[in-house]
Amino acid sequence: MTTAYLASVRHLRTSPVRHEFSYRTCSWVIPLDSDPNAGLPWWQRGFVRFRAADHLGDGDDWRTNLVAFGHTHGLDLSDATIVALSGAATFGYAFDPLTLYWCTAADGSPIAVIAEVRNTYGERHAYVVTPDARSVAHAEKRLYVSPFNDTSGSYTMSVPPPDADGFDVRITLHRPGERPFVATWRGERPRSLTERVSLLAHQVLAAQLVTARIRLQGIRLWAKRLPVQPRSRHLQEVS
Repeated sequence: MTTAYLASVRHLRTSPVRHEFSYRTCSWVIPLDSDPNAGLPWWQRGFVRFRAADHLGDGDDWRTNLVAFGHTHGLDLSDATIVALSGAATFGYAFDPLTLYWCTAADGSPIAVIAEVRNTYGERHAYVVTPDARSVAHAEKRLYVSPFNDTSGSYTMSVPPPDADGFDVRITLHRPGERPFVATWRGERPRSLTERVSLLAHQVLAAQLVTARIRLQGIRLWAKRLPVQPRSRHLQEVS
């Protein structure tokens, strides 16, 4: 069942200047074994939608696109359980900086995690990783995400699968002798009435607000005279 979580996103930049911000939003855990929109209450369907076109692949079915993508990487996902962690399109607009897919075999064994990263230039890249027993994986950085960070370095991804209580994701950028950027993405099911109201409020225009916050933080970094790094064209969508 498609489930909404009250989420908190935090970005910490430590080099060459220190800059930190955080915000709350609504994130969704979405089983891709059926139409994800079918799990939405009727009153949400007017402003929240999940669309295959906002993610990997060219087809109209989100799961089918993931299965086809897996095939290009030697993964058989045809019978796999695929669970996505993502935002949604709100009032027709979608922007998901990170979407995670946990792919599990029929016997319950993990196959892979796919980390789909999207930037504000209309490019995306998908990293296929195999987490260890601690749910930690590594990948070389491929996509130009921020105008203040080039594509050098590698990521450590802490990506334990979501459970009934929530999720806890951490992405760390590594370069020789430093960790210049850390992002955390944590979510939990609302328990109190106040949290339920907050979750509902964050569902409205969630995608629009993500984009606005990213651009605002970019202006603040530019004001700190952080140098802009040249952007090379991203020629491929997958790793």
